[in-house]
Formats: sequence, C-alpha cells, structure tokens
Amino acid sequence: MEKTSSSGRSCANGTDWAPSFLRRIVGIGAARTGKVPVHLCLSFLPIAIFAGGCGTESPKPAAQAETKPAAPAIPDEIQSAAESLLGRETQVLAFGDLAKNGKQQFLAANVVPKTPTNNLPGTIITRAVVVQNNDGKWSEVLRCDEHLKNEKGFLGLTPLTSVTGWRLQYEQSDDKGLQLYFTPLKGITDSHVLPIGVRWNPKTRRYQSVDRTYEHFLAESPTMETARSRLR
Repeated sequence: MEKTSSSGRSCANGTDWAPSFLRRIVGIGAARTGKVPVHLCLSFLPIAIFAGGCGTESPKPAAQAETKPAAPAIPDEIQSAAESLLGRETQVLAFGDLAKNGKQQFLAANVVPKTPTNNLPGTIITRAVVVQNNDGKWSEVLRCDEHLKNEKGFLGLTPLTSVTGWRLQYEQSDDKGLQLYFTPLKGITDSHVLPIGVRWNPKTRRYQSVDRTYEHFLAESPTMETARSRLR
C-alpha cells in the first residue's frame, strides 16, 4: 500500500572510470620514471606551481541539490473532520479524489510512532478511517479499529478476534483509485499473515475487501457472529 543510474553502476562494478586527481597522480609517476633526471624535474616544480596558480581560476561552487517539492498542506476542514472522528492525535495520510468517483475523500489514522522496537515496514496504526464529502458533509465510508467494516457491516477476511494494531500500506492507482492493505499485528511483532486488500467497488459504491487474488470483491457480514471467513 523506495533508483540507480548507469554511471553509478559502472563505478560500483569497478570499470575504467577514475577520479581526475588519480589520473594526475599517475602522470607524475610517469615523469619520475622517464629519461629526464628527477632532480631537474624537481627544480622546475616551484615555477610550475607559481605559473599554474596564476592561470587557474578558482573552483566554482557545486550546484545546490534540487529540493523536493513540499507536500501539500492539509486543509483545515479536512484536519478538523479527521480529529472529530479519531481525536487530536490524528494524521491525514492522503486526500483528494481517492476513489476516482468524483468526490473528495481523505484517509486518516492514529499512527504509532517509530521506535527501536517498532521498526516494521509500512505505517503502524491503531485506527484508521476513509471519509467522503457528500454534498458538503463528511461521512465515514470505511473504518479500521478492532475490525474492518463499512456502512454495511464487517468486511470479508476481517479477523474474528479483536485486533489492537495494524500495519497499513496504501497506493494510488490511476484506474482503481486508493488501494489499502491491512495486516493485523500481535503486539509489536509481525504476525506474518497476508495483508487484507481493500479498495473502492464502483458497482456497490463503497469500500470492500478483495479475495486473495486481490481481484474479486467480497461481501460484508452484518455481525461478527455470521462472519463467513476467518483470516488464514
């Protein structure tokens, strides 16, 4: 839900590239082993240094590295709506036409800070929501807390036991929109189970989970007692 250039690879593989100062050192070594006496070469060395210093321009400063464009600021309206649902310790992770349905949505979560004992890939969260703007009113369309659910019930493949932490990974597709992957965690260790894929279903007009091929949508269950699938 992190490129190398061809020049970089040639350097790493030990090709004939070498820094210019190394080539200059090789030139001096050749002069020392030639037919010209070494003491004569050394007698001209101060003159050469003086002449070289007069005709050499001062090195130009290196070009400044290109700065990455700053991330767009979170609109106050979206931040306020996110905090009303998940509290003040809420991060808005993405916003815009996330579902490619022409409506504004945002993804927000309670993110667990990175620590030496919590260095898992992805974003570790305790809760998350996807919220959509319907005629000027923000409405929750997906919730992740102890389970995964939408307005119709519990999503397929959601664990029957309560989950206190999730690893969230997400990506934006030009045709499918926001694609979410939720992996339930046990404490601060990875439980090594397959992620649960969730994305917008344009036919049902809501977020639903998908099967293990990540292609076919799964129906919801109105209650956990009637949930038809366990996480394997």
